[in-house]
Amino acid sequence: MVIFIEKMVKICRTYCVIRANIGILADKHYICAEYLFRYAEYMIRKTDASTFESYLRDASNYSGHCDAVYLPESVNEIAALLQDAQNMGTMVTVSGNGTGLTGGRVPEGGAVLALDKLNVVISIGAESNSVTVEPGLLLADLIAALLKQGKFYPPDPTEKNCFIGATIATNASGARTYGFGATRQFVEALELVLPDGELLRLRRGELFANGLFLQLRAVSGKVYTVELPDIAMPAVKNAAGYYIKPDMDAIDLFIGSEGTLGVITKATLRVLPLPEKLLSAVIFFQTEDSAFAFCEALKKIKTDSRTGTPATLPRSIEFFDGNSLRFISEKYPRIPSEAKGAVWIEQDYTAGQEDELLKQWQDLIAVHSGMEEALWFAFDEADLAEILEFRHAISYLVNEYITRNGFRKLGTDAAVPDESFAEFYRFCKETVTASGLPYVLYGHFGNSHPHLNMLPRDEKEFETGKQLYLEICKKAVALCGTVSAEHGIGKFKRDYLRLMYTEQAIKGMAAIKKVFDPNLILNRGNIFYESDFL
Repeated sequence: MVIFIEKMVKICRTYCVIRANIGILADKHYICAEYLFRYAEYMIRKTDASTFESYLRDASNYSGHCDAVYLPESVNEIAALLQDAQNMGTMVTVSGNGTGLTGGRVPEGGAVLALDKLNVVISIGAESNSVTVEPGLLLADLIAALLKQGKFYPPDPTEKNCFIGATIATNASGARTYGFGATRQFVEALELVLPDGELLRLRRGELFANGLFLQLRAVSGKVYTVELPDIAMPAVKNAAGYYIKPDMDAIDLFIGSEGTLGVITKATLRVLPLPEKLLSAVIFFQTEDSAFAFCEALKKIKTDSRTGTPATLPRSIEFFDGNSLRFISEKYPRIPSEAKGAVWIEQDYTAGQEDELLKQWQDLIAVHSGMEEALWFAFDEADLAEILEFRHAISYLVNEYITRNGFRKLGTDAAVPDESFAEFYRFCKETVTASGLPYVLYGHFGNSHPHLNMLPRDEKEFETGKQLYLEICKKAVALCGTVSAEHGIGKFKRDYLRLMYTEQAIKGMAAIKKVFDPNLILNRGNIFYESDFL
């Protein structure tokens, strides 16, 4: 009998996967398949805590607990799990690969829905410059698959072992955001299972809100009516709360919603042809002020369409303060001992432009007192890879330090308008310096988005760091910025979100979640407190 059931499960699973791929979810007419998925326990399930400890923490060194971890292998399995969870009122936390920094994937009870098994590149469009993937695909694997086709995906979070679904759920970004924009700009279509088990498909440009009124229809025909709150999002790189605008594209509501509105099961992403050539460089400076001024000068350069000459218009502008350089100097001895700041740039160009482009950069570096004798330019693959590793080293070395010392990460994620950045940068530096707390400051200066990472040595310094973090967030909001430019709100930044939006606005966002998730089972604790739903 057991063998018979196993065979039937496999047959039904194959049948349901086929049906899901053509848009038909298991329903009351196919109760046999649904029954087997739920009660024959075909879905991989872990209930022994010793086997799923890795799902209970993220890169911020925050940990939680749950009763079981489920690893579905199809849309139908996800739908069945969520339907059961709704019926029983069981919390379900969707798990990425643990690279987040806000506790978003960390469970606080209930079950974990892990997307590890849904990790396939479904198709790469030969002519459409698009790729369709499952949510558990690693960014590193997507990059490798596209490289073989002469294409690339611009969003580039520092940690390449993140899941693509998680990057969409958090509207992730990275160094190239300056030139290309964040994840949102590259999401063309989404398939999601909503918290009640319904299947929803959205394609960019097909469904829009009517002012602040939005109506969505699931594959089954079920209709969801949403009233969008009237809020003003900051005009900066932003990942704080739901994306809401009058007449918005419906797909944008789900991008950056941190798993609170549905589980992404398939995504179609826009990709670009690989650039013909790529220049990468690290420029060192003897003062931090010179490095900062160089970044600001780069942001003011415009394309000279009259001459047609290659313009120094980088797609990435990244800054490192003196503390950051010292923090990684043991790993990178080529950092000059007298360097007090550095800037990393990356730029596309075409064959034949090398000499002119190099001359333009050298002239610009000389004007801003860069250390010309220590210039680190890269044109070939090996040097490009080494510089890219240099750029990301500070992030993972900070994470190692935090883990080693047993504290939760205290790294700011605020961004402000360009015209206020000099004031914000000075405030951050002066505030943390006055405290005496060790720190490193680096990040996406092209987007006026610094990461100030405090490095506490004991519990007292950690408490001091938390207060400094709050003051920095307050300053960012006062300058019309955001408390989270790329990492999201998760469970850590719910208080900071209240610096940006009124109680009424946050309750309006929470009401959106309740439309899709009336029992509040999915990713409970992310973005909202329970009181926000009252």
